[in-house]
Formats: sequence, C-alpha cells, structure tokens
Amino acid sequence: MLAFTWTQFWQQVVSGLSDGSIYATLALALVLIHRATGVVNFAQGNMGMFSTFIAWWLIYQETGPGLTFWLGFALVTLMSFVGGAVIYGVVIRPLQRGGELAIVIGTIALLILFQGLAGWIWNPEPKAFKSPFPNSQLHIGDVVISWLWVGTILVSLGCVAVVFLFFRLTRTGLMMRAAALRANTSRLMGIRVTLMLALGWGLAAALSAVAGMMAAPSLGTLDPFFMLSVLVYAFAAAVLGGIDSPIGAVVGAYILGVGISLLSTYVNYITVDSQLNLPVALAILLVILLFRPSGLFGRAVVRRV
Repeated sequence: MLAFTWTQFWQQVVSGLSDGSIYATLALALVLIHRATGVVNFAQGNMGMFSTFIAWWLIYQETGPGLTFWLGFALVTLMSFVGGAVIYGVVIRPLQRGGELAIVIGTIALLILFQGLAGWIWNPEPKAFKSPFPNSQLHIGDVVISWLWVGTILVSLGCVAVVFLFFRLTRTGLMMRAAALRANTSRLMGIRVTLMLALGWGLAAALSAVAGMMAAPSLGTLDPFFMLSVLVYAFAAAVLGGIDSPIGAVVGAYILGVGISLLSTYVNYITVDSQLNLPVALAILLVILLFRPSGLFGRAVVRRV
C-alpha cells in the first residue's frame, strides 16, 4: 500500500472523475433505453465503438477526409443520433411484439454485428487515437493534472447537462419522457410514441458515441473490443445509482470511477494487476443487486399479484 499523501489522493480523485465521466455518459444512455423499453441495450457500448471507428477514419485515417477532431466529433455524434433512430425503427420496434426477451436477444445480436463489422471494415489491429487536448499538464499546488482528464470531464459533463436541460425545458423532451414512462396514455394524448422512442434511441446512440470518442484517447488505442469493459463499468454505475434514474446513473458513475481509482492506488492486490479493476466493479454490482436492487436513487417497484 502506498503511503498516503494529499497530492496523490487528489490526483487520483481527478483521474477517477475523468473515468467516471466516460462511464456517466454511457450509463445515461443505458438508462434512457431501459426507461423506454424495460431492457438493457447490450449493444450500447459497441454502438459507441463503431461510431469511434468512423471518427478515427474521418480524422486520422490517411484515406479519410482529414477533418479536425471537433468537426469530426460533431459529425459523428449527429450520424450516431440518426443511426440510433434508424436502429429503433428497423430492428427494435418489430422485436417489441415478441416482448422483452426478443429485444434483449436483438441487442446481443447488434453487439456481435457491430463488433464484426468494425473488425471487417477496419481490421481488428489496435489503432492510435490521439487526444484532442493539450499534452501539457495543469498544476494546482503540488497536484499535477492532465488536460486530458480535465477535457474529458468537461465534455462529458457538458453532454449530460444538455440532455438534462433538453428533457426538462423543451416540449419534445417532455413528450419523450411521457412516451417512455406511459406509452398508452401518451398515445391517447396525441403524442407520437414511436417517433419519441426513436428519438430516445438516437439520443442514447449519440451519448454512446461521445463516450467512445472520450474513452479512446484515454486508452490511447482503438480496437473492436475497447468499449466492452466500459460497458460493464457503465452498467455497474447505472445499477449503483438506479437503473431508471438518470441522475442516479451519473452520480453512480462518478462514485464508481473515483472509488476504483483510489482502490487501484491504495490497495495492494489491485495495484499489482489493474485487470482486477473490472472484477471489483462486478463485485460492487453484485452487492448492490443483493442489498439494494433499486440503486441509490431508484425506487422499489411494488406489483399487485
């Protein structure tokens, strides 16, 4: 175990907040889909992975158009939104007739499809994905903070804030919330539920793309499998905060990110092998499911039988 110093502690907290920001973006996407369909979209991470590959081609690939990072970022986010809406209309909506199990199987099929397509189109070898942020470091007292950490936190928080404001302050956002929570009642009120759910899937896909484009620079490499572990962390964060609570998912993601960062620094067996971070997240997930299945911000559902 490392000797405790406040400098090291705060550096690990900021690092954990950076990781938590990535988890928060993807966890929010998972919550949006769960509220709309009642299931977890197992393809959510690989949808973000595929979008990140498109960004890599647009920005870094020699045969691509060579866009600037932020132009490519905006374009891929928009493309992902459209793609998510199309996936709902073409794949998910027909499967809804078969119930929740059919949707789950469909999302697993999409997970495999996106992973296979990425490897086939761009080959499975890891690719460099450079950071869009300065390589210099920010000094606050004795604490040395990477601009990548700061940039990741700001981008992810900005996206989360836009989503919250959209749902709270816009008419379309209110209709999307109503369609996800009370579909039949919404139809009676004249809300086009199918369109609202398609927009929800599009928004979740856009968030997944942001998570992927922020995770890739943190990892430094890009391959068809890089978002699978991020999906596990995001799912654990969503369950920790409450799978039906957008605020809970974000808070849970930051708790998980900071917690794992501190454990990796101060607990010997995790420091020796960083691959144990994932089992720690799964252990947290198991504990939450056993003792508080509704999460920190979720509400227990009571059904009359």
